[in-house]
Amino acid sequence: MLNLSNLPEDPGVYLFKDDKNDIIYVGKAINLRKRISSYFKKQDSPKTVLLVKHIANVECIIVTNELEALLLENKLIKQHYPKYNINLKDSKTYAYIVISDEKYPRIFSSRKALNKGHIFGPFVDARARIELIQLIIQLFKIRVCRTLPKKACLNYHIGICTAPCIKEVNSEQYRLQVDQALEFLAGNTHSILKKLKNEMTEAADRKQYEKALAFKKQIEAIDILKKKQSVDLVKCFDQDVIAMSINHQKALIELFSISKGVISGKKEFSFDLEEELLEQFITLYYSKNYVPSEIIVSLAFWDSEKKHQALEEYLSKLKGAKVNLIYPQRGEKADLIKLVQKNAEYNSTNPILQEIKEKLSLTTLPITIECFDISNLGYDHIVGAMTQFVAGRANQAGYRKFEIRNNEGQDDFAAMREVVFRRYSRLLEEKKQFPDLIIIDGGAAHLAAALDSLGKIGISIPIIALAKEQEEIYMPGRKIPLQFNQNSPMMLYLRKIRDSVHEFVLSYNRKKRQIRLRKETHDKS
Repeated sequence: MLNLSNLPEDPGVYLFKDDKNDIIYVGKAINLRKRISSYFKKQDSPKTVLLVKHIANVECIIVTNELEALLLENKLIKQHYPKYNINLKDSKTYAYIVISDEKYPRIFSSRKALNKGHIFGPFVDARARIELIQLIIQLFKIRVCRTLPKKACLNYHIGICTAPCIKEVNSEQYRLQVDQALEFLAGNTHSILKKLKNEMTEAADRKQYEKALAFKKQIEAIDILKKKQSVDLVKCFDQDVIAMSINHQKALIELFSISKGVISGKKEFSFDLEEELLEQFITLYYSKNYVPSEIIVSLAFWDSEKKHQALEEYLSKLKGAKVNLIYPQRGEKADLIKLVQKNAEYNSTNPILQEIKEKLSLTTLPITIECFDISNLGYDHIVGAMTQFVAGRANQAGYRKFEIRNNEGQDDFAAMREVVFRRYSRLLEEKKQFPDLIIIDGGAAHLAAALDSLGKIGISIPIIALAKEQEEIYMPGRKIPLQFNQNSPMMLYLRKIRDSVHEFVLSYNRKKRQIRLRKETHDKS
């Protein structure tokens, strides 16, 4: 059973995952804790009952308001196609308002965030979007025709277009109309709102209720526009937003990737707290990963403008184009930092990790956990594998496979010594971060084998072994294994990690055997 009491009460998106860590449902909520808890109360819907039976874990992404949650939910459904979303709800695309970049720009709706023109939205309320377009046409007299006609259309004759098609307005005058419309769509709506509210009040006083209702709809459309949407800041370039949270001398770095204004992914990284950590992270991370045009950080970690410029030049050289490194203090970019910071703080205080730390008497929060298993199916089929979990979630980029080199018979313990030695001697050589906890799939003898390798390397990392039969936890220096409630959140999480490596190593072993079988068949033929 999930520990629901520690879920955030913020608006956001939740991802239900099964025991294989696959996303099976994506939903949104104004209050994440209340909405997720409602699934585990008595349900009448057979589909929801079936969904709940398969929920092994939940991941939360905190946002600022309900509108952002709705937009992010829509994107994640399209990205992952969760099994139960397909059955339970329809995924639709929300439309944008576009002002083109032609000589005489036009205004129109689009279901896609185009790469040209000025894009606003998306708008989850179709009526509000239509009302807003009509208001802009009425106020700023922007054309709507796909191509300029040879004679004036009806809009010109009723006074809602200045007719650039018949040269009734020159390009400079029309550009001024467009600039005013763009400023309005960008949120500078105060004067227009004041005018519309006065006109609505006057119409109501004169008992012209239909006219007053029309003004009311225009005001509502503007209110929708004014809602800041940090999930969908439509840009023509990519951004990364990086925030850091510190807990018990451990630092969790949260990185949101935003592709042309749309959140496309997020990652967590755990480190021991040290000086210049954020600078070291950025220089190392971007030396091996895609560099966006803009990197927004939660801390001005440079001590001078000269250092800031040097970092930007370093990143620009990696990208081969200009890169801006920004520490915003106000505006939409500062709001993005607050959003990512909130997620970082939630993940770094994960209650399950706190429970593991306390129950296993660890000195630091086990944000990064690595787990090892050996698969032994005959003398020629012995392999090892490792899975990695960061801040409560599987980090598949950190998974590793090991083909056993010193294969002297079916010796699981020798294989375990080898894979642990290879993993951490390499991390030591490359000066990379060690995990906060190692889990060995097995019992006391497997634990002893892994400890032997750590001793030969000369390093000390918290380590346990988790045995399958009784789900006992073996720890160094303890003759009697520890036992906890097998259905507690802590044990469910540790078993999930253990089961992930077991499945991963078996899959690798099957693949190796299939390759060998194909080779032997080919040689015989």
